[in-house]
Amino acid sequence: MPSTPADAKGLLKAAIRDDNPTIFLEHKVLYASKGDVPEDEYVVPFGQAAVRRAGDDVTFVGIHTMVQRGLEAAEILAREDELALEVIDPRTLVPLDVDTIVESVKRTGRLVIAHEAYERGGIAGEISMQVSERAFDYLDAPVARVAGANVPIPYNLALERAAIPQTEQIVAAVRGLY
Repeated sequence: MPSTPADAKGLLKAAIRDDNPTIFLEHKVLYASKGDVPEDEYVVPFGQAAVRRAGDDVTFVGIHTMVQRGLEAAEILAREDELALEVIDPRTLVPLDVDTIVESVKRTGRLVIAHEAYERGGIAGEISMQVSERAFDYLDAPVARVAGANVPIPYNLALERAAIPQTEQIVAAVRGLY
């Protein structure tokens, strides 16, 4: 589940070369994304998360397009609340780089997870459980989820915006941990 053009190239190459069946999910919003893409040969290894922004106050895990919204939220929180949000992009869900997430949570003591999918049955529940099993004693607040509403995604743009998590909801979730 790439969130950048470079990761799209690197993960797709890794998927093509993998002997196992692979599901490669790309979001239509990323088609308009701009970013550096190395022309050299490279692949992004499965199961290796990327820390898109370092921080010591709250760990944020964003899936797909939520990485960009997490970076926007980090800017707002740094400016208005003097909070340093660490933004982690898992890049792959299976395998999931739980170690990177857990190490961050051990430093920050707080975790917010965001994804566009329905809250019910979403990947945030799995990530939350993995962190709870491996770093429960380090958590200073309950894990917060920011997810899509439990409704079919509407075609109307205004209604779609209401159903999919926005930057303001991530900011509110982070502030709610204090």
